[in-house]
Amino acid sequence: MKIILEKTKCIGCGSCQSVCPDFFERAADGKSHLKKSRFNAKKEIEELEITKAGCAREAAEVCPMQCIHILD
Repeated sequence: MKIILEKTKCIGCGSCQSVCPDFFERAADGKSHLKKSRFNAKKEIEELEITKAGCAREAAEVCPMQCIHILD
């Protein structure tokens, strides 16, 4: 399972951080950051391998830009 955050689409509203602080935090640029993730510069995404999605699914649902994806 994997969480993907599309950095270019993020507007930094903080909704993902509010519902899922286990995985998300505010980065220095004001946008969301996926904790312990690796950045793919070519695709401009952050990705994190996980075993359980937990609150990340809720974060994906509340994101107004729909830039968080959970891949099973």
